[in-house]
Amino acid sequence: MLSVLLAGLLSQTAPPVSARQQGVPIGRGDKVPTVVLSAPSGGWTVDRMLRIEGTVSDPTVDPVVVSINGDRYLMRTQGGRFSRKFPAASGKNVVTVMATNKGGTARTQATSYAQVPPVPLKAILTSDTDGVYTDLHIYEPTDASSAGDTLDVKAMAHVYWANTESPSGGTFFLNEQGGDFDQPAYGPYLYIHRAPPKGVYLVATNYWPSGDKAHTVATLNLALFEGTPGEVRRRVRIPLATPGTTRVLAWVNILGDGQAEVYVPSADPKPKGEGWPTNLEEALKELQQSGDGGGDGEGEGGY
Repeated sequence: MLSVLLAGLLSQTAPPVSARQQGVPIGRGDKVPTVVLSAPSGGWTVDRMLRIEGTVSDPTVDPVVVSINGDRYLMRTQGGRFSRKFPAASGKNVVTVMATNKGGTARTQATSYAQVPPVPLKAILTSDTDGVYTDLHIYEPTDASSAGDTLDVKAMAHVYWANTESPSGGTFFLNEQGGDFDQPAYGPYLYIHRAPPKGVYLVATNYWPSGDKAHTVATLNLALFEGTPGEVRRRVRIPLATPGTTRVLAWVNILGDGQAEVYVPSADPKPKGEGWPTNLEEALKELQQSGDGGGDGEGEGGY
């Protein structure tokens, strides 16, 4: 009897892992989908925001993969349609949209040239898992926070989903998908500042999973002075697993005269150059202890 029971247990297969934990889900169709971009249509534009809009023939493809000048995002679809505005880069904007199902991957591309001033500071945050919140939080320098060689993080201006405009002009764009401004999943969460004051900025994410989603990978795309000789671009990918955890993705130091530096704690040595506060680690501990930095003010940690 024991041998029969053992044989039965060994013959059982493990429960299948949900597709959302295996990367970007693919559509269920067997025929390679067709992707049509209705916007951008190519040519020149003077709009500061670039609309990416179109259709995919297989309505089960959700999301589509979008690349803008090489930066990758995931965009939700609804009934085979997708639409979202992004801050336009000054000059060339190469937009590629890819849709994958069981039949294969289709892609389409359009190039739009934007006659707009360069955006000095742009941050776009996405995640690779459906059904989670990876809220973007930006802390801007103020006169009170940047006095001397130390940083008073509690005096910084906090820009996030509940406070979308900063006193100095920073703008947070809510995660709008099909008219809904409170969807979990891939994002993107957007922040731009068209005239950022000099000083140190903190870019962080607060993680809130739902259901059986245990973890995700957050991706931050930073662009500073995009389209200018002083352009700086960084991509930060970081795993998130603990609910309520706030993680620092990057520090940004706007130096003035079209120059900026980026410090990624998970990848870079601690900065010691001119303009960097001497108490970054202490400032983070102070923020953590204050309880500021979370999406809804609940348990924070994991800096």
